[in-house]
Amino acid sequence: MTEQKQGNPMKTVIIAVVVIAVAVGGAFLMYHNRFVKADENINEMWGQVQTQYQRRADLIPNLVNTVKGYAAHEEKVLNDLTELRSKHLQAQTPAELEAIDRELQAAINVVVEAYPDLNANENFLSLQAELAGTENRIAVARRDYNKAVASYNRSVRTIPGKWFAGMYGFEPKPLFEAQEGTDMPPDVSF
Repeated sequence: MTEQKQGNPMKTVIIAVVVIAVAVGGAFLMYHNRFVKADENINEMWGQVQTQYQRRADLIPNLVNTVKGYAAHEEKVLNDLTELRSKHLQAQTPAELEAIDRELQAAINVVVEAYPDLNANENFLSLQAELAGTENRIAVARRDYNKAVASYNRSVRTIPGKWFAGMYGFEPKPLFEAQEGTDMPPDVSF
């Protein structure tokens, strides 16, 4: 009877070894999957940085050209009015004055009726706001990327993650760093 109560010591050892093997195997899988997920998160965050760069590359030149076009149009209208006003002041005969006055009044009417709100300055303000918004989006994407890299790097460099990362070939990743010369503001010219 006492043999049945004690149980089989070999069976207990085998069960213990199996439990330990399952726990160790589970730890290996858990850390591997953790590193893969973190690595993919970094790739996703870098994709967001690239997306914002592309948005800037697509958007800003078009906005600048739109503002330039509107400013050029507005400049032409104002130059035409200034030229007619100058001619009006230089008129020497009543007939010249009358003819130039009709042209000036027609030009003023066109401006008042067709272009009641000459607002190139508003376009410039919109461009400035869009530039600031675009740069903020890029800064946020870079920040999110660096947060993902920092979290990943902590996992790869701390114990026990360091042991598993080495086995699987996961190494620390570089943070986003500004290129030399980017501390100077970009040139936006018209």
